[in-house]
Amino acid sequence: MVVWTDQERAYIQDIFSKLNYEEVGPKALQRALIVYPWTQRYFAGFGNLYNAEAIMCNPMVAAHGTVVLHGLDKAMKNMDDIKNAYTDLSVLHSEKLHVDPDNFRLLGDCLTVVIAANMGTSFTADVQAAWQKFLAVVVSALRRQYH
Repeated sequence: MVVWTDQERAYIQDIFSKLNYEEVGPKALQRALIVYPWTQRYFAGFGNLYNAEAIMCNPMVAAHGTVVLHGLDKAMKNMDDIKNAYTDLSVLHSEKLHVDPDNFRLLGDCLTVVIAANMGTSFTADVQAAWQKFLAVVVSALRRQYH
């Protein structure tokens, strides 16, 4: 079980309160698909992902990025039991979608870059430490069903 300080909880809640989901989610997923092109294989049904411009203009990529970011709400609202809150998502990604679990970390890294850029100087080292801890727990929860 992860122990959260009151300050860490406050930092995480503050980040989420300032997020524009329809901007940050798409940017994070777009970045992941461009920086780590092998992740594109999970999105074959999204059409043209042949170059950065196509990815940036793809409405399906943008929509899924927003869905992913809203999915993190569940973790924020269940910080004391993220692993159980994410059981169904872990099963979906491992057993049905067969997503390489390392991709969760890669997407988290891209999300961190986008959030840091949006928050600017308010994304302090302490805020980042809390955010990285939060993402590590989320990634661990998503990897839970993998064998």
